[in-house]
Amino acid sequence: MNIRRYLEQKVSQAMVAAGLPEGSNPAVRPSARANFGDYQANGIMGAAKKLKTNPRDLANKVLESLDLSAEAEKIEVAGPGFINIHLKPEWLASLLESDERLGIAKTDQPQTVVVDYSAPNVAKEMHVGHLRSAIIGDAMVRTLEFLGHKVIRQNHIGDWGTQFGMLIAFIEEQQAEVSEMDLSQLVKLYQAAKKRFDDDAAFATKARDYVVRLQGGDEGFRKIWKQLVDITLKQNQGVYDRLNVSLTPADACGESFYNDRLASTVSTLQEKGMAVESQGAQVVFVEEFNNKDGDPLGVIIQKSDGGYLYATTDLAAINYRTGELNVDRIIYYVDSRQAQHLESVYLIARKAGFAKPETQLQHHPFGMMMGDDGRPFKTRSGENVKLADLLDEAEVRAAKAVAEKSTDLSDEEKAAVTQAIAMGAVKYADLSKNRTSDYVFSWDSMLSFEGNTAPYMLYAYTRVCSIFRKADIEMASLTGTPSIIEPQEKTLALNLARFEEAVEILSEEGVPHMLCNYLYELAGSYMSFYEACPVNKDDVAADVKQSRLLLCKRTADTLKQGLSLLGINVVEKM
Repeated sequence: MNIRRYLEQKVSQAMVAAGLPEGSNPAVRPSARANFGDYQANGIMGAAKKLKTNPRDLANKVLESLDLSAEAEKIEVAGPGFINIHLKPEWLASLLESDERLGIAKTDQPQTVVVDYSAPNVAKEMHVGHLRSAIIGDAMVRTLEFLGHKVIRQNHIGDWGTQFGMLIAFIEEQQAEVSEMDLSQLVKLYQAAKKRFDDDAAFATKARDYVVRLQGGDEGFRKIWKQLVDITLKQNQGVYDRLNVSLTPADACGESFYNDRLASTVSTLQEKGMAVESQGAQVVFVEEFNNKDGDPLGVIIQKSDGGYLYATTDLAAINYRTGELNVDRIIYYVDSRQAQHLESVYLIARKAGFAKPETQLQHHPFGMMMGDDGRPFKTRSGENVKLADLLDEAEVRAAKAVAEKSTDLSDEEKAAVTQAIAMGAVKYADLSKNRTSDYVFSWDSMLSFEGNTAPYMLYAYTRVCSIFRKADIEMASLTGTPSIIEPQEKTLALNLARFEEAVEILSEEGVPHMLCNYLYELAGSYMSFYEACPVNKDDVAADVKQSRLLLCKRTADTLKQGLSLLGINVVEKM
């Protein structure tokens, strides 16, 4: 159950009964301090201002109609017109009855959602710039699926364009056997081909001609191109697997997929009077955006030489996804620098009818990973850090940390813990930051066992597991509903019952840091409970022990499920 939404419905009904108009916002929020209750309804203030009446008098009137007798042990008006709600421990306990979905029902209004994320380029190795899109997008995918939505993963790889004519021409010239290469060799080949393209005008002309032949369906060129794509996808899959990102080669739907749809996209825009000729190119002018001269922004959809641009491909993709995949929502995980481009594309897609009025088109932008110098994270020589190299270093550093702290683990257990900490640390350090903000990359902070980090969260989970090992009880065998007596038990129970709120915020707004914050707060409330409420001591009564073990189990299950939604695996010993 989403407690906040449930209380909002109750308070909203009371506001209407008190004479307020339908749709008045009750503004129910978790209370910042325990003495203000567990939740506060703050919407009376705004409603009173609109009605030009005393907010405290209005709050008391709402209180008269607010029936929370089954849920709350105390409801009170505080300050100028806040309503404080103190929940009953027994009602909270009822929300924690054993349930494999942890009280979160699947949605009764499932959507079909395309999530467009990762999108590396063919014949290039993934670098740290690809990390955020891949792991934030994957957290969203996992969360939507957990809630019962149909998710279509789309990895919009860069697999089309002039560079492939350049590569094919160079491969032909060098008589290189592409099928025997790995991605690092392809990268070197690409670099050599690019230098030749820049330095040799005749070669550049040949490369452009080869692009036309490739796009025209030349079988030999298509075979080489397919080899380039396959080698890249295979290498990238190794990175995805290490990071526990759920993308597979089957999810790749790159620029080439839309090649045969680009001409018709332009034709449709021309027929609707949206695309006009400007200096030989086909341009759609977007009145909602102005260029630096104050004129409507021009979005080029076909160059004067007949070539197409990213905007054309993006429009074709929206048309395909809404028309043929019949999706309800499309979410793009692309960095914030592409915001205006995507907003322009969305506006054009709406006006052209490529997107249905009810289809949600959402850009979830993200900031950049920065170095200590405040600049984008690079190697000392100024090059992009390869993502595989970053993960290798994470494993080396994690192994050192495990060796220093975990002396009673077997070699196999140490390997599992090292892997969990290494990949978890890289992902959690990113996911725990506000998606739209830049953040500074730091090995020391991400591998710390203190604070809101993956090592701390993994340790918190193993600490709960250790309770059951000491009690010699299988966690999975435990069922029932806990009893909430002590204040620390209520605080823990309240945090456990708020899991759905955190999950739904992530599914609606694409903000994994909110789930990270929730899990960190949950771990902290468990530590306080653990210190104040013994479980395995000899003087603990059997029924009390059973109840506290149920709270421990729910904590472990919630931490595990929450970290799973973030794509982070847990271990039972550290």
